[in-house]
Amino acid sequence: MKLIFVTGWAISGLGKWVTSSSIGRLIKSAGKSVWMIKMDPYLQIDAGTMSPYEHGEVFVTQDWGECDLDIWNYERFTDENLAKENNITTWKVYQAVINRERVGWYLWKTVQIVPHITNEIKEQILETAKNYDFTIIEVWGTVWDIESAPFLEAIRQMKKDLWKSNVFYMIVAPLLHLSYSWEVKTKLIQSSVVELRKCWIIPDAIIYRTEVELEEEIKDKLSRTCDICTDAIIEAKNVSTIYKVPEYFNSQNLLKLIWNKLEVSDFKANLNNWNKLVNKITNPKKEVNIWVVWKYTQFQDTYKSISESFIHAWVENNCKVNLVWIDAEKIEKENNVGNENKVGNENFHSLQNILKNISWVLIPGGFWNRWVEWKILTVQYLRENNIPFLWICLWLQVAVIEYARNKCGLLDANSLEFNEKANNLVIDLMEEQKLITEKWWTMRLWSYEAKLKKWSLAEKLYKENNHNSPLAPLFTIEGDNLIITERHRHRYEVNSKYHKILEEKGLVISGKSPNRDLAEFIEIKDHKFFIATQSHPEFKSRLEKPHPLFVGLVKASLDK
Repeated sequence: MKLIFVTGWAISGLGKWVTSSSIGRLIKSAGKSVWMIKMDPYLQIDAGTMSPYEHGEVFVTQDWGECDLDIWNYERFTDENLAKENNITTWKVYQAVINRERVGWYLWKTVQIVPHITNEIKEQILETAKNYDFTIIEVWGTVWDIESAPFLEAIRQMKKDLWKSNVFYMIVAPLLHLSYSWEVKTKLIQSSVVELRKCWIIPDAIIYRTEVELEEEIKDKLSRTCDICTDAIIEAKNVSTIYKVPEYFNSQNLLKLIWNKLEVSDFKANLNNWNKLVNKITNPKKEVNIWVVWKYTQFQDTYKSISESFIHAWVENNCKVNLVWIDAEKIEKENNVGNENKVGNENFHSLQNILKNISWVLIPGGFWNRWVEWKILTVQYLRENNIPFLWICLWLQVAVIEYARNKCGLLDANSLEFNEKANNLVIDLMEEQKLITEKWWTMRLWSYEAKLKKWSLAEKLYKENNHNSPLAPLFTIEGDNLIITERHRHRYEVNSKYHKILEEKGLVISGKSPNRDLAEFIEIKDHKFFIATQSHPEFKSRLEKPHPLFVGLVKASLDK
């Protein structure tokens, strides 16, 4: 068992996850098994209740874990399906220790950070990593964060526990470039090593983030002041796409450095196929625009999976995808839609002027009833004007509400989430959910199956784009139906009482859960490209295995 620890210093956002994921890709391409762990010292159980503005999107693993989006970053680089155990949090560690204390494991002893908390951290790492040649562990935040102290102490001890040839430490630090004086300052990097050494951890490699190339004399200076050989000082310069980073590290012999320190035979990385795909990102043959209507507009990481899934589809279609981000709240305010969501014909006409030049649309998921009537008007306009779109999660529900109102005559159709007093709750909680008092437990989190209707657009997309499935197999066949599996993160469902009238009026429920009457996919037969899913397909897309729904949307835009 070989462990590689990635720490950071000074500021967040330096790219520890890119470093960790790229090393994982290098190791896997060399024929070794690799596993990834993210250690998050925040006090929540998981990332499920965090603001997307603070922490980016919430990623769902195949076993219902709600995790930091870095877990998805690891998945798309290493092509491994990770689990909730790959995300170690302070709450998980403390809960385990407190539970043991309550049943008497520590009788007559004082329970302390050292050794009890640090021992639990080590046990969780070893348990998660036990079946793999290499495990890369990213430590959240920066070295001087108070929350990280027990985690840093635990990883320091592991060098003694496992012996030095099984543990590799690295730190990611910023190289400061003063543009006004054209000077490069190394003090932050030097300070990072000093701070790490205060924790009695000596780095085996320094990854320095930079916008400019570093001269050899600066590397020599860092080598002397940080007491590390120049070969172990690795440049992480800005590149045109993060998918270039594995090759960039490989060109600096980072893998050889790791092999030497961990006393492993020199296995060469084979990045040929990976680099061919990356070349399609940098040299696309075609180009299309796709509009994304987004809600959380202050932080692009809130929709990281969406933007990356389009890059994967871009590679598959050899076509650059320009995402045009539409600020939903800004449009709503400009159209004078109040908080009561009262809208009229004047709002619809104004909306028409905004949307008239849009040709292809994707709208990602979300929660709550903010500006929901504007969303319903958007669906109506796109449906009636035959504008192709892909709707995800909440937007399937919004599309059902719009269809029920304008095609089924249920003028007060609504969702329990939006208006619990509505007579026609076409979107509702399942009966068993209504008996649950703790809100989190009403969530439907997991990988769930859907049986796709024969000859549907959903079936067509999954069949046509199955050559490199994100999960093997992407689908199974049961009689005449495809059974697919997707990850979910939502609370409300299309009320099965209304399935009949919706379908009688032309809405196709093209995918249902095999073991219960839940709508997983909807579409309209005569529309250019109208498909919505209750799942989050973006969570399974990867560079080598792009998701069929995103590939299909981009391909359809080209076929137009």
